Amino acid sequence: MRLPRTDHTERPWRIHEIADDFTVEDVWALPTPGGPDDLAWLVGQFAEGMKSGVKGDGFVSRALFAVRWRLGALFGWDEPESDTAGRRAELRDRLPTDLRDGPRGPDLGSSPFTSLYQREDEWAAEMANKTVRAVMHIGWVPDGAGGHRGQMAVLVKPNGLLGSLYMAAIKPFRYLGVYPALIRSIGREWEANAAARGSASRNANGE
Repeated sequence: MRLPRTDHTERPWRIHEIADDFTVEDVWALPTPGGPDDLAWLVGQFAEGMKSGVKGDGFVSRALFAVRWRLGALFGWDEPESDTAGRRAELRDRLPTDLRDGPRGPDLGSSPFTSLYQREDEWAAEMANKTVRAVMHIGWVPDGAGGHRGQMAVLVKPNGLLGSLYMAAIKPFRYLGVYPALIRSIGREWEANAAARGSASRNANGE
């Protein structure tokens, strides 16, 4: 379910200190019900998924993904620039000492994203290409029914006019293909891993 931007901006996330010049593009509730300490499970799930890549799970979704990646290759939307390493380091360099010295988060392999920091209730990763800089923020929030769930926010900073045109061009692909496929996949995998989470919780409690 898509959420108002205020569901992200009005929470006391540390990312506000670091990416205050980024725009909150999207906020989504994730179908990941759990306990108060389950964010690490969700971060691990995201890391594995980002290493393998997001794919469509239906004919329309697969077609949209195929068109999106084809356009990206044709116009060079997803190509890194020569200063990508510097761009990636920039947000990391903004981190306050406690976040810089704390857990960074998982290695994301060949994914264009790099972990920035991980806390008990939030994780952030950044990426940069020739069109846009982006942050994916995963928070862990009360669900209003006594439990918790994940919340995903995407923050962006287009690189000039090209970046703004790029964001407008990929918008249909995000809403018709990328986000629905991603969120369905997250929910299925979270449910499939419920037994492992329950077993780990029982072992931690000495049951």
